[in-house]
Amino acid sequence: MPANTHSTIAVLGAGAWGTALALLLARNGARVRLWGHEPPHMEELAQRRENTRFLPDFPFPEALQPVAVLEEALAGADEVLVAVPSCGFRETLQRALPCLPPDRGLCWATKGLEPGGGRLLHEVAMTLAGGERPLAVISGPTFAREVAARLPTAVTVAGRPVTFARRWGALLHNDRFRAYTCDDLIGVQVGGAVKNVLAVAAGIADGLGFGANTRAALITRGLAEITRLGVALGGRRETFMGLAGLGDLVLTCTDDQSRNRRLGLALARHAHLAQALAAIDQVVEGVQTSREVMTLARKHGVEMPIAEQVYCVLHEGLPPQAAVDALLQREQRSEY
Repeated sequence: MPANTHSTIAVLGAGAWGTALALLLARNGARVRLWGHEPPHMEELAQRRENTRFLPDFPFPEALQPVAVLEEALAGADEVLVAVPSCGFRETLQRALPCLPPDRGLCWATKGLEPGGGRLLHEVAMTLAGGERPLAVISGPTFAREVAARLPTAVTVAGRPVTFARRWGALLHNDRFRAYTCDDLIGVQVGGAVKNVLAVAAGIADGLGFGANTRAALITRGLAEITRLGVALGGRRETFMGLAGLGDLVLTCTDDQSRNRRLGLALARHAHLAQALAAIDQVVEGVQTSREVMTLARKHGVEMPIAEQVYCVLHEGLPPQAAVDALLQREQRSEY
């Protein structure tokens, strides 16, 4: 059974993932206010008691209330969970922080890097909120629809202090949703962001007709790239063998519920980037993240050949087959 404190929780972000987490928290006994930045969408959620646009077929429990005004969502909230795309993370915090007490902790379930500089989201939060506010991030192998459907799921919650991660772990945990905790904010965020780039690569490989051998090699070498970057940024190596590293990477590289994988599939089948994104009709984090990942890799001298080729396909117009050829023509080397 969940550790139920009857908290009032503001969930900021009414996409599929924010809605799934709001459902989870409400079912666990919290009073949840779900806010999104589009008032007409929030009015529709309030009327239909369901997110038919992003997560249909899951009626809202009584404890989950859609709210169109950010200040109303935050008023008196015991906890705040941010689940917006990375491109909206800074703006959402800038709007939310003036409404919160100075000691109110912040948790987010966003997987990505800040556009334009490659900053990890805890760095953005610390810049805006100060270094003393408790911070936590939720990551791991999760598809929103499966969480909403109560299918068994496990995540990592990383926080500073770790007691804040445990607090959020208790709010999320139940007999179908396991929440493990740690204090490696950097490693958990790197794993959650970079796996989106590698999922595009997996989609390209499968879309070009390559087999299981290729997919397994890509996932394994992709994990090596994530680990190299994460350790260079200050993450712990063991984090990348856990749910927020290997677990999330396998999920997004192998299942077509992943938007990033679906984008790679479409590009391999000669769709233009804009057409593929329009067809998916939700934010595909790997597109922007590929740019930021390469900025960080070059800054820290980290070799990331798979991520680099994804960047070239997405932002320099390199044909997917040419990206594959470039990887296969690299010099032989030691695996470690």
